[in-house]
Amino acid sequence: MNDAKWNGKVYDAFNMVYELKNGKGLVKEYFNFNDNLSFEGEYLNGERNGKGKEYDEWGGKLMFDGEYLNGKKNGKGKEYDFNGRLKFVVEYLNGKRSGKGKEYNPNGKLRFDGEFLYDYKLKGKYYVNDHFSIWRWIFM
Repeated sequence: MNDAKWNGKVYDAFNMVYELKNGKGLVKEYFNFNDNLSFEGEYLNGERNGKGKEYDEWGGKLMFDGEYLNGKKNGKGKEYDFNGRLKFVVEYLNGKRSGKGKEYNPNGKLRFDGEFLYDYKLKGKYYVNDHFSIWRWIFM
């Protein structure tokens, strides 16, 4: 099957990481090379389905908090940068930013408020608050 998890229990050194019955349950996944938590959330039909969180491989910081469908980001979600600052609050479709959303700059100020389609900004309002934002949008 396509790497889907279905039935069984998996343990780390001390605790049960997950138990799935017919592909359904709560799961914690870890990076193989350093044992840091990579994902925790709901599984259905052997794949990520429902609410879940993704973490970066080095510091274990939250990178995504949102909804999944058939193993991909689908629905509402929030993305964070490596410093834990909010980057996007947006809707997803098949793993891509698609729908209404907001993008924030590293200072936490609103940069874009509008619609996304397949990770691209489709239409909306740009907010230019500092020199960095002006250069970034003029030359991209």
